[in-house]
Amino acid sequence: MGVQGHVLVVDDEASMRELLEIVLGNDGYDVKAVPDVEKACAALEKGAFDVVLTDLRMGKDRGAGMELLSWLQENAPTTPTIMMTAYGSVETAIDAMKRGAADYVMKPFKNDEIRLLIRRAIEQRDIIRENVALRRDQAKRAEIANIIGNSVAIEEIRTMIRRVATLPSTIAIHGESGVGKELVARAIHNLSDRSKKPFVAINCGGIPENLLESELFGYKKGAFTGALEDKEGLFVVADGGSLFLDEIGEMPLKLQVRLLRVLDSNTVMPVGGTSEVEVDVRLISATNRDLAQMVEKGAFRKDLYYRLNVIPVTVPPLRHRTGDIPLFARHFVAVYAKSLDRGEVELPREAEEALERFNWPGNVRELANVIERAVALCRGNRIELWDLPAHIQNYVPAGDTEHGELPAEGVQLEDLIAKMETRFIKQALEKARYSQKQAAQLLGLTPRSLRYRLQKYGLSKRSGISRQPSATKQVGAVVAAKRRPTRAVVKVLDFFKRRTQGIRPKG
Repeated sequence: MGVQGHVLVVDDEASMRELLEIVLGNDGYDVKAVPDVEKACAALEKGAFDVVLTDLRMGKDRGAGMELLSWLQENAPTTPTIMMTAYGSVETAIDAMKRGAADYVMKPFKNDEIRLLIRRAIEQRDIIRENVALRRDQAKRAEIANIIGNSVAIEEIRTMIRRVATLPSTIAIHGESGVGKELVARAIHNLSDRSKKPFVAINCGGIPENLLESELFGYKKGAFTGALEDKEGLFVVADGGSLFLDEIGEMPLKLQVRLLRVLDSNTVMPVGGTSEVEVDVRLISATNRDLAQMVEKGAFRKDLYYRLNVIPVTVPPLRHRTGDIPLFARHFVAVYAKSLDRGEVELPREAEEALERFNWPGNVRELANVIERAVALCRGNRIELWDLPAHIQNYVPAGDTEHGELPAEGVQLEDLIAKMETRFIKQALEKARYSQKQAAQLLGLTPRSLRYRLQKYGLSKRSGISRQPSATKQVGAVVAAKRRPTRAVVKVLDFFKRRTQGIRPKG
């Protein structure tokens, strides 16, 4: 039979220690017995125990057991403690339970009684640890779930986050503005062993150089005008946790030197200070700039670049994962519908397709803004295509405009524009079921402007198909060429006139 558990017995009476070693040892427990709190703490620091069985009074110290209980609550809070005493009272028992004791037993006790208490304490400990592990696992899953998307690129990001979260190395997150670099940084922090400590974020490009130095490293009273008291820097605030430096490429060279010093020494010197402060911070940086290129130009320190870029993580732009756009769009529709108290709002496939076609230079941040606007302005509970900005409705991918590049031989710009307008007018008429008003809305035009284009390109208002001049117009052109039409021409005109008016010609 394997070991049932590891028990630490703390009692100043040698006979009691020997009794418990024999009784619990016979039940399969691995028992270690010590005579005082100091030796108990030393044993707990060396190894883990499933339960601690301690006397309340030891020698002349009437509160020795409570002292050990306090130490356990701070250093091993999930380790259950059973308090023993021959001088017990109801008040003492209540006090021990309030301080975190799992149970309380009066001396002398029966062997079966102590066996039951230990077994129950270990079972309760296991339940607590399972619940903690479950909550932690659910929290981690939630953090990963916040990274929206099912594309291959996003799955690779999720995998990378899981792999690097537990590592102590610095991480550099690369990607265009608005792709969600801070979201990735937070996920890394929350999945790490530092998750219970602070996650502190600062945008290096949004703060002047002198203020950025004070924010990062802190300052001492009197260091400069206005420094009326000491202030802790963000490195100290984030001690034990993670510091996220967004837009690190905007950091001035002077501060880059100081940052490198912190990374090398794990110490911070406040502005105006004379002694360094030790810090334990995991640094995560992000940038939308090409730091390697900046290094070549002398705009970024080479040594700092290598210290930051130990583990690079690149977040792809939204246009490179268009399949994720509908997922983002639906997510933001739900979020903003709730925040704006709009109830359930529908995003039809037609609107999704327009969102997928657009190239999103502002990435996820821009998409969120567009959806918030559409949810706020849409009529009823459905976002129609015309609720989206005109530049998104009318966007034409580069591949649809002769690859978006000017050929060496040039182009006939008027012809190209006419071709594009004709195609979109036809599509708009079809989608609007030939309602000129709705078609104009889809194209971001006034009805009058649409009618002008229909006439300009010779398009039918009903079918959107180019039409040739009618026979009546052709004959009219012939007539216009002569001052006095002949009787034959007059008869032909009368024939076509009656036909267009639905009158059956005679004869």
